[in-house]
This record gives sequence, structure tokens and C-alpha cells, in this order.
Amino acid sequence: MKTQNTNRRSFIKKTAAAAISFSIVPRHVLGQGFTPPSDQLNVAIIGGGGKGFSDAVNVWGDGVSNIAAICDVDWNMAAEAFQKFPNAKKYKDFRKLLDEMTDIDAITVSTPDHNHAVITMNAMKRGIHTYVQKPLTHNIYEARTLTKAAEQYKIVTQMGNQGASGAGVKQMMKWFDQGMIGNVHEVHVWTNRPVWPQGIKSPTNMPAMLDGLDWDTWIGPAAWVDYHPLYHPFKWRGWWNFGTGALGDMACHLIDPPFRVLGLGYPTEVESSVGATYSQDWIPDYLPASCPPSSRTQLSFPASRKNPVPIKLTWTDGGLRPFHPDLIPADHDIGDEGSTNGVIMMGEKGIMTCGTYAENPKVYLNSGELITQEPIEQEITLPENGHHRHWVDACKQGYGSQKHKELTSSFDFAGPLTESILMGNLAIRSFNLREKNGEDFDYPGRKKLLWDGENMVITNFEPANQFVMREYREGWSL
Repeated sequence: MKTQNTNRRSFIKKTAAAAISFSIVPRHVLGQGFTPPSDQLNVAIIGGGGKGFSDAVNVWGDGVSNIAAICDVDWNMAAEAFQKFPNAKKYKDFRKLLDEMTDIDAITVSTPDHNHAVITMNAMKRGIHTYVQKPLTHNIYEARTLTKAAEQYKIVTQMGNQGASGAGVKQMMKWFDQGMIGNVHEVHVWTNRPVWPQGIKSPTNMPAMLDGLDWDTWIGPAAWVDYHPLYHPFKWRGWWNFGTGALGDMACHLIDPPFRVLGLGYPTEVESSVGATYSQDWIPDYLPASCPPSSRTQLSFPASRKNPVPIKLTWTDGGLRPFHPDLIPADHDIGDEGSTNGVIMMGEKGIMTCGTYAENPKVYLNSGELITQEPIEQEITLPENGHHRHWVDACKQGYGSQKHKELTSSFDFAGPLTESILMGNLAIRSFNLREKNGEDFDYPGRKKLLWDGENMVITNFEPANQFVMREYREGWSL
């Protein structure tokens, strides 16, 4: 089986361009073990609880794919997935799954952020297609590495920012390409996250371990800490060791529209400020392990082919948001209903806005006219899982196929997007940076940081570069 599967993947890579011209191809024509577009994709689910369960259901798509295995370090979290797919093999360690199940064609990765890159790289090196939840990675270096690996190993990839495949962002691109709002010079993006504990002290007590939880594998490449319910489940998002805070949770949804519509690349400058917490008068708490309760970040982007003027993009989280521009009536929401999350692009001729998943896009023209979304024909009949279904279809046709080229968030796009977002986190973590290797820097992170995107380096404050990548726990690496 292992030999047959290796031959099949090799055959897919070499003949993808020819294979896409067929809709139903007998196995004996294409070679032993090859999966033609008419057959099911063998998928393993890595992280079966929460978002992982919905990813499994969407990838399965009423039988479009076969859910062959489900892996989760906490089987209590994955109980619903086990019940939904009773024939799937159960695992706690993704490494054992990939070693034993050599017939896996593709995986979904829906684990905490710190494990994304290690799992994805392991699969890509084996020729396995990957769907990875947002943010793509935990740090900038990992995003760059996965982007290059997807091309090197000829892997069909997709990041789980599903709004990228929706009608809203297509509408916004159409409006902008028509010149409706002119060149954009300023963008505002905001979220109500975090909606989990942040800006808190690290726990010091040691509660009993949850029954059945494989904590060592959950920790993965991160620095070791003892189990605590402030880390698992869900609350890991607020700790730098595991999560990426409010930016990591929501920016891949919210910054995607301006990034895509305006054709942005690497930022050149970044500056952040963060909300402080106080346990005693006048002395702020120093909480290097926890993401801040709120933050404000500004990224500077150079002119692009689509938008020939520089752009300042301002991100705000913690429930803070921009004020109404004059063009938007006082009783109109900006962004989502209630204005809790949203995007505003300020152009020469007007303003373009949308909600979390590029939903309900609108244009407010300088003339006072309001333009709302036009009907756009959906490419498939299942828009609720279109982002997943497009990836499944591309996996069946292979790397370089037309379906692959049509993916909206493959790593060649999702990687640079993630890098830009995590640049914000680099600035946030540098803001209160006090020391490195015992040397006191007297809060020098409270400045504008200059970024060389091609070389992944801050050029005017070397200590900030410690956040470009992480140190990996022994036995774990890319």
C-alpha cells in the first residue's frame, strides 16, 4: 500500500495538467492507486473539536470526501466528530497518524496556532495536500517557510479564511477595479476581540490534568508549561506561547479584503501601542506571556500595481473602533451590525466598507450616493462550504490545475497576508520589550519599526527580530 500510494502521488504531480481534461477517468487508465476527480478524497482531520468539526463536515460535503481519520489530543473535544464519522480511525498524535495511514491524500489542520506549521510541514513533505485554519502560522518565519514549501513539494493548499471565497470580496474588487472610489490612501480595520482572557498574569497553581488529554503533544513545539484551564481549551488564544491574540484570530478575515482589493504586499513600517493593566497605582503590570487587553497598530504599505499611492492601514482591537467618517450617516453601522468588526477603505471618490467576511459591502460616494451589493452568481451550489469544496476539487485535479489556480487563499496569497498580520504582533510584543539576555532596553520598542520584508528583518531595532520566529522545543521543528 505504501509503494502504491507513493507512486500515486508521484503520478499526480507529473500528470496534473493532463489529468484535468478528464471528468471521469478509470483507475486502470491512470495507474494503480490514482484518485481521479470522480472519486473521493481520503482526508485526515487534525484537530477535531470546535472549528475542526465544522472543517470536517465542510470538507466531507455529503460524501464528496472520505473522512478517513480524526486526530485530537483531547478526545472529549473531538467527541462530536467521532460520532459524525464513526468509521474514521482515531488518533491523538498526528505523527503516528501520518506514519501509519499512508493512503491519506489531504489533511485539515484546526489546532491551536502554535502547532499549525509543524503539522503542515510534516504533511507537505509527504506529498499531502493541506487546508490550514487561520492564521496560517504562529510567526512570520513559519509563514514564509510554508509558502516556499507548498511550491517546492507541489502541494494544493488553502487557508481557512472562508470569506475569501465569498461574493462580498468579489463585489469589492469589482467596484475598486471600476475606479468607483479612486485611489485609497487610508484603511481602518477593527474587531471586538479578544473575547477570552488577555492582559492577565500567568497561572501559578497546577490543577489536575484533564482525563485523556495528551498534554505533551498539545504543547508541541512551544515552550513547556504545565497544564492549566487558562490554556486549554480555547483560552490559548490569549498567550503568546500558543496563540496570536486578536490580530491572529480576526485579521485574516478582516485584512483580507483590503489586502486583496488593493493588491498589497509586504509592509515597510509598523507601529503599535497597547492597553495596560494596573494592580497598583502608577506601576503597570509587566505581562510578557499574555497578549494585551487591547492594541492599536498601524502598517504602512507602499504603492501597488492596483493602488498607485502609499497606504496607512490602522488596526484596532479590544472593542475600540474608528469613528464614523463624515460620508457615513450617523445612524448607519460601520462594518458588521453593531459595528463590532469591520473594514473602511478611504478613497479619493468615496468610502468602501464591509463586515467580518467581506459581508454587506457598501460604497458611500462623495456625491452622497449609497451603493450596495449587486447579485453575484455563485460558482458552486453549496456556498456555505464553497471555500472547502473548492480546495477539495483542486486536490483531486492536482497542483497546477485550473481548480488549483482558482483557489482564493492558497499559500502563495495566504502566506504574505499572514506575514503582514503577524508583523503587527511583532510590534505589539516589542512595545513593552524590557530586556533580552539580561540587557535593559528601557522600553525602546515604543517606536516605529522599519521592516525589510524580503529579508524578514527589522532594520532599526534588532531586539524586535526575536519575534520573527520562535525557539522550538527539543524534538519539534519544521
